[in-house]
Amino acid sequence: MSVLKEVRFAPEQRPAELPMNIYLDDADSPVDVIDALALSPFATGAQPWARTETLERVRSDAPLMPAAGTLVRAAREDDGRDSRLVTGEGWTLRVIRFKNRAATVSVTAVSEELARAVIEEVTEDATEPAPESDHVEMGFWWQTGHGSRRSGKTITTSPWAEVSGNYARSLHDPLSRLMSVTPDDVHGRLVLLHGPPGTGKTTLLRTLAHEWRSWCQVDCVLDPERLFGSPGYLMEVAVGSDSGEDGEKWRLLVLEDCDELVRGGAKEATGQGLSRLLNLTDGLLGQGRDVLVAITTNEDLARLHPAVVRPGRCLTQIEVGTLPYDEAAAWLGTGEGVPPSGATLAELFALRDGVAARSAAPDATGLYL
Repeated sequence: MSVLKEVRFAPEQRPAELPMNIYLDDADSPVDVIDALALSPFATGAQPWARTETLERVRSDAPLMPAAGTLVRAAREDDGRDSRLVTGEGWTLRVIRFKNRAATVSVTAVSEELARAVIEEVTEDATEPAPESDHVEMGFWWQTGHGSRRSGKTITTSPWAEVSGNYARSLHDPLSRLMSVTPDDVHGRLVLLHGPPGTGKTTLLRTLAHEWRSWCQVDCVLDPERLFGSPGYLMEVAVGSDSGEDGEKWRLLVLEDCDELVRGGAKEATGQGLSRLLNLTDGLLGQGRDVLVAITTNEDLARLHPAVVRPGRCLTQIEVGTLPYDEAAAWLGTGEGVPPSGATLAELFALRDGVAARSAAPDATGLYL
């Protein structure tokens, strides 16, 4: 049976303050309690100024609290998330550290100057320098029982010049044009990569993140079926934030193996999913937002929904196929084991590493290549 408790915050009676009641039951966690305690001084008006910073690559030895602060609450969850509540003279600080070395710090204070000073002390020298140029920051979105969450992760990438040999020569011109796109070249919001599993579609997206890193932030949506099934989740991911350095960049939302959203029967299978996807690419939702959508699918172009591939919607649509026999043999250094019809990139890596290549099943995924 749920046990309901009422926690009352009784602030001093001043005109700017508002009463606040927090109700807790056995479904709430210690982290939820810390969240409530951190918000209470702001909600009541005792500390009406608030600032929040999101950090990446946080040093393991960074204290993330002012020297004069007092730790009053701490909670750690199974997923590695660590939440702490720190208080000081005229301010309250909530710090959440994630397993991927990201962190969120939020402070409320009695004045704007004090809030800014606390944030500056907490974040000073707290992060490591940005990685070398063969790494890029990619975001990952997913929805939980407590709302949507985004986690940043550093991924290893390669420039187009280094991976172009993994693709058929017939694709070099269209792929080179895609890699060299700038914001002035964007005249369609959808990047569609289609073809058999294991042909290197995911590798292309990682390379695209490298080539576009100066002007575009790449975010991968791990649950696209939920994204287009939930208007609130879609709005949070699509609208994003205009604050901070990344607010000035375009964003590329990556949806991998999204066959059900773009095939011919998508409208019947996914309901409003297809309509919301189209609205994001060139409808009202996409207007005024610098957002692109990249979709990979194993479907043949002829089986895709006509609305997805109509002229003007796609920035590019490229069929990523197998390497012809002569190019596959040149890539491998020998024709031994290469089928006369050619080979996928995944099959070539398997042959190179001495692993017997298996024919992919019709419903196989892209093998993350």
